[in-house]
Amino acid sequence: MNQIRSVITGCGGYLPETVLTNNDLAKIVDTSDDWIFERTGIRERHIAAEGEMTSDLGTSAAKLALERAEVDAKDIDLILLATATPDNTFPASAVTIQSTLGIHRGAAFDLQAVCSGFVYALATADNFLKAGQFKRALVIGAETFSRILDWEDRSTCVLFGDGAGAMVLSGSGDLERGVRWVRLYSDGEKGDLISMPSHVTHV
Repeated sequence: MNQIRSVITGCGGYLPETVLTNNDLAKIVDTSDDWIFERTGIRERHIAAEGEMTSDLGTSAAKLALERAEVDAKDIDLILLATATPDNTFPASAVTIQSTLGIHRGAAFDLQAVCSGFVYALATADNFLKAGQFKRALVIGAETFSRILDWEDRSTCVLFGDGAGAMVLSGSGDLERGVRWVRLYSDGEKGDLISMPSHVTHV
């Protein structure tokens, strides 16, 4: 049986135009540039424009990744979008990106693992490619956290912004390069350290 390894052939990213600096945040909550930078190393973050959706950010990053990989969108047969802030509960924002890119075949779905989501998406795509089920994948991470933040909570609002990154993964028989292994690990006991309640009411 021929062995296949996933090779990263192109990467792209996208940041919205609006920039929110630490000094801007200091006008909203009790904080300062020094306080934020000392604890986080962050000076500024980007904020999506009104009407600019997670799928829009992801699409822009994907287009750049495709260009750098010198791959036509029609040659993609798998799209994985890692996001905790999809456009809608359903359909998956990945299929919105799929449609915008003019792709009419293969599979597209969202994957939610918050900060580690891109790693989980990469591992998932890698396994699909190694199994020979798909030949070329777009792995995307995109978030619009600015829409769900509590802008009065300085312990969290200083940490997040909006943006997207993407990579093209291609199945290859060249075992000297590509993704060698991915180790995934979770510890659910620490899930209460930071959380976002669901909008669904449970009875």
